Amino acid sequence: MSSRALDCPVIVSCGDPSGIGPELAARAWEHFGARLPFVWIGDPAHLPRGTKIREISQPSEASTHASAGLPVLPHPFPAAAEPGKPDPANARAVIDVIARGVDLVMRGQGSALCTAPIHKKALHDGAGFAFPGHTEFLAHLAGVDRVVMMLASSNATPPLRVVPATIHIALADVPTAFTPQLLRDTVRITAQGLRRDFGFDTPRIAVAGLNPHAGEGGAMGHEELDWMNDEIASLRAEGYALSGPLPADTLFHARARQTYDAVICAYHDQALIPIKTLDFDGGVNITLGLPFVRTSPDHGTAYDIAGLGRANPASLIAALEMAARMGAARGA
Repeated sequence: MSSRALDCPVIVSCGDPSGIGPELAARAWEHFGARLPFVWIGDPAHLPRGTKIREISQPSEASTHASAGLPVLPHPFPAAAEPGKPDPANARAVIDVIARGVDLVMRGQGSALCTAPIHKKALHDGAGFAFPGHTEFLAHLAGVDRVVMMLASSNATPPLRVVPATIHIALADVPTAFTPQLLRDTVRITAQGLRRDFGFDTPRIAVAGLNPHAGEGGAMGHEELDWMNDEIASLRAEGYALSGPLPADTLFHARARQTYDAVICAYHDQALIPIKTLDFDGGVNITLGLPFVRTSPDHGTAYDIAGLGRANPASLIAALEMAARMGAARGA
């Protein structure tokens, strides 16, 4: 393990304490122990009863204590956490923990930030949270205008990395929102992330068509002919290794995945259905374009099973492993 990993561990924000985040953190520590020290920020009282913890005062202490217990940077919350029932009184503290985690990684005290799931409506109702989600709030804290969401598999072979250019909008709004400028920004940020965080010198990026069969020469839609072909050619002339627009229905099988390092999709389900089908438990949510590494498990708060001991820690474990690798790549 590198000295950087010991001095700058992955920082984990607690997320909604009424969801499955605290129990997943405890189980991730049981999985890793001292092999991958990480620091959990939250209220120790919200962790499952019997969790072995070691309260620390700064992240660099994590490696010393990780073999004996989960390293915790205490952050008191005003209310207890009842599984499955978010308390508005805790909303502000959830937000503050995220900001504290960002501050630590921005100051170099953590190699990466891994965020446990939040519930946006609970934060809005309890603290007036004004952001559509985690990603937009992190971009705001970092002072970044444009970021990109990537979902990456941990278990699929060949691996799959997907980037939805448009995210949480109605399907009817996608053709208007998916513009040449958005595609340009998405390609550039994705390529930079693949180089900086994944070690691809010349990343190969596929672009899915918006329409069935990538429009089939205008028979099934015109966006590919109207602007996508020209935009991709222009980006190719800048030096990007792009292919497309390609029919999405033949883009995700094993042989196709060998031809690219990431694929940019036009909309949410075009990207997320294939990766969740291929690697439901091992998918990792990554935010590209931030001045620090951020990963997250690819699932929500799961209020329906919180506190029952049934939550699967695989996605958080994968998110921690990916965060550590990406943090090491940036620190190299």
